[in-house]
Amino acid sequence: MNQMDRSNVGICDMSLYVPKLYLNIQDLAEQRDIPFDKLRKGLGLEQMRIPDVHEDTATMAANAVYDLMEKNQLRPQEIGRIYLGTESALDGAKPTATYVLEMLRRKYRDVHGVDCFRNCDVVDLTFACVGAVDALQNTLDWVRGNRERKGIVVAADFAKYELDSGGEYTQGAGAIAMLVKHEPKLIVIDDIIGVATQGVHDFFKPRRTFAKRELVEEVLHAGGLSDVNTQDLVNELSKSLDSKTALDANEENIQIYKETPVFDGQYSNWTYQNRIREAYVNFCEKKTAQDNAANEPLEAWDRLIFHLPYAYHGRRIASELFMQSLKTRNAWLSFSAELPPEPTRNDFDDDASYEKARSGFLRSITKTESYKQFVDHKLEKAERASSLVGNMYACSIFLALMSTLETDLHEETDLSSSTFGFFGYGSGSKSKVFEGRVQDSWKLVVSRFKVFERLDEGTPIDYVKYEQIHREQLNQSLNEPQDEFRLESMGTSDVRLGARYYKWEP
Repeated sequence: MNQMDRSNVGICDMSLYVPKLYLNIQDLAEQRDIPFDKLRKGLGLEQMRIPDVHEDTATMAANAVYDLMEKNQLRPQEIGRIYLGTESALDGAKPTATYVLEMLRRKYRDVHGVDCFRNCDVVDLTFACVGAVDALQNTLDWVRGNRERKGIVVAADFAKYELDSGGEYTQGAGAIAMLVKHEPKLIVIDDIIGVATQGVHDFFKPRRTFAKRELVEEVLHAGGLSDVNTQDLVNELSKSLDSKTALDANEENIQIYKETPVFDGQYSNWTYQNRIREAYVNFCEKKTAQDNAANEPLEAWDRLIFHLPYAYHGRRIASELFMQSLKTRNAWLSFSAELPPEPTRNDFDDDASYEKARSGFLRSITKTESYKQFVDHKLEKAERASSLVGNMYACSIFLALMSTLETDLHEETDLSSSTFGFFGYGSGSKSKVFEGRVQDSWKLVVSRFKVFERLDEGTPIDYVKYEQIHREQLNQSLNEPQDEFRLESMGTSDVRLGARYYKWEP
């Protein structure tokens, strides 16, 4: 297979699914006594999408994949794999993608046979918000091996944070499915990918461990029974090997998994900025080695597609790349004349002081007219959908792509043969940087996205309903599902404990 064949692989089409329910950020701001302008003008936040009672990671993913298959009239037997990028997995062992596959099999079996997805490979890939980029890269490489292969990459997540936490107002949810094949109609993805990885604890979802004695003490204390000997009570609970409840488990400790993360927002921003810089440098080195010529693609890329944990994060984080690009092109000296002196590490006694000064210096870059024009031209269109959805974790970079393409289509911009630069990031932490070339047939594909039309069809909820959903206090959906997959029930006992059962709701 020649190099041209290897390279002509990419995303042929995309489908978006978002929950219909949303909370206006202004309502949350009023409840939390936060100035709304701080969230709207500072972070670009307007609405957050909230999954209804019948929705979870699997239903959102299945709905996105189903829409993609219907739009492209795909037969199940054509799809060699469905790879899911998520950090909202529903099980510690069984891939969430298996639930997605089974929903699709049941939906298509009457027409295509009960075994219509039998030879489809599925798996979950998890690396925080970059997991779906990993799934895309893996699937691109797989498709390059055979011109007949077609794969679907789907990202699905619910970005849930604790009530009244620093991440609460960035919440969001949804799924995006992508068809990957040769001769794609939308965008060709080159096989040069810059990578930077370091093991850090900026954001993670640990198994919380609690001693049974402490849990019993907490309950007894709340009930005014603090004089009970809790250790004797726990010993009685654990006498039998027949464990049927949480407290009579054989272990002294109980592990609890929560959807909400442990995170350090400021540290996460710092690791994000470091990883994308390092991955970008790695990309440039690989590109230079391939082309036998120096490369500085940031200036050449027509659009920049960032992972957006909130709408304006890309414009905040790209200032260092902007500065490095100017330096590489020998344009920094004239540009920096209007800035304060750039801080150096030798000027400070410790790393913390230096990083604070450097952060302030990079912020001064974002206030220049040149940088604002850079943002308006290359980043702003990606922010528009994010403002109306919130953080979608693994989906966010692909929502940025859909938002950019659809906005350019509506503004009658001709993107044919344009090149896009992609900056994926996942806490923990890893970044991947790559580029894609928009194809001449992009307008037809993008005209069927209907991103902003879908977002206009949402159902607003008030703060009370939002908190009830967040606390999982509702048993009935606020919006009855129609023409979509839904969670029907969960197993409650024996070998089906926790098993999830789904159905198509016509």
